[in-house]
Amino acid sequence: MSSITEGDFMKDQDDVEENHRESLLKDDKKKKPPPKKSCSMASRNVSVRFNPVFAMASISFFTFFSFIFFFCFYLKREEIPPSENLLLALIFVAITLFFASRNKALINQGIVCFKERLHFSKPNSKPVQWFIGETQCSKRFNNSNNIKEKEKLQPVVREGVEFYSNGDFYEGEFHKGKCNGSGVYNYFVKGRYEGDWVEGRYDGYGVESWSRGSRYRGQYRQGLRHGYGVYRFYTGDSYAGEWSNGQSHGVGVQTCADGSCYVGDFKSGVKHGLGCYHFRNGDKYAGEYFGDKMHGFGIYHFANGHCYEGSWHEGRKQGYGMYTFRSGDTRCGEWDAGNLRTPLPPVTDAVLRAVQAARKTAANAIKLRRVDEQVNKAVLAANRAATAARVAAIRAVQNRMDGKFCDMDV
Repeated sequence: MSSITEGDFMKDQDDVEENHRESLLKDDKKKKPPPKKSCSMASRNVSVRFNPVFAMASISFFTFFSFIFFFCFYLKREEIPPSENLLLALIFVAITLFFASRNKALINQGIVCFKERLHFSKPNSKPVQWFIGETQCSKRFNNSNNIKEKEKLQPVVREGVEFYSNGDFYEGEFHKGKCNGSGVYNYFVKGRYEGDWVEGRYDGYGVESWSRGSRYRGQYRQGLRHGYGVYRFYTGDSYAGEWSNGQSHGVGVQTCADGSCYVGDFKSGVKHGLGCYHFRNGDKYAGEYFGDKMHGFGIYHFANGHCYEGSWHEGRKQGYGMYTFRSGDTRCGEWDAGNLRTPLPPVTDAVLRAVQAARKTAANAIKLRRVDEQVNKAVLAANRAATAARVAAIRAVQNRMDGKFCDMDV
């Protein structure tokens, strides 16, 4: 009886589970959570509302009746011939199967309700956790023979080391398999970066150095120099100021190894806008730049005391202007490619307008705002970020030696 009843129950249970899986798939397509089943829900095969008390009473009655019927004849087995005993046993099995088939859905729901009541009666039971596949950490814990059931998993170590096919390697913090936080990236025979990371890119503050001696300290955004920072070239040149998308852009100071210096506007890596240039020979220029050349209006003071005030074109005197010698003599007129083409009196309107525009532009270039304070703050922040990155790199190497690092995140 137990084997036949259990088989029917398992078959029906498989049907219920199959229907339940199909309903889950439909609900997932609709992006709605599946409804929770309980003992108070109506059965699919029974039209009346399910009553758990009635189901348990029915099951108890059928079981009691079957045992009484069986033992009554079993106690008199000596008075009844064996053939009749076999016939009675078959009749007992047939009656039991008949009642079970008529109340199959009711019995199944009663058993489910009994299991749910048994489950809720255990307040100290642990929740079931589901995992798909195995991670490196789970494999290592599963292979250990000294782990006890009461021990808790340690938090995942965030620091680690990752090597790349081109010879580069990273030491530092990870998040979801990407460089994130503080870390050091070492380029193969080229240089390294120490600082902040976001989603696998330089982002925040950091220090970037190259094998030839160049170095940058400052801000980054999405892998490019962006914000304020200082770049020192291996040749001795340097730039301190604003950056945008990896290039000097905004106000900055460019100092060259030969002693020359430019303070002013930059655009996409070249001098563009207002600025002052101090040449190595002692000459000075204050005015407009376009495409890294003197272009527009400006004043050029020569080291020998001479001065030109007027318009410029691609680094040469072009247009109207006035050239003043050290002695005080002047030459005014229209200039072409650095040479005076058409001499004019100093009181000519065109010459006066050009001289006034040059003086005004030079004054604005000299009063141009400075960003020294912002640059200094960015450099200090970059140094702190580089120190934190080196600490994270040391932890990463130690974790790799101890075998603690897992490239995962909880």
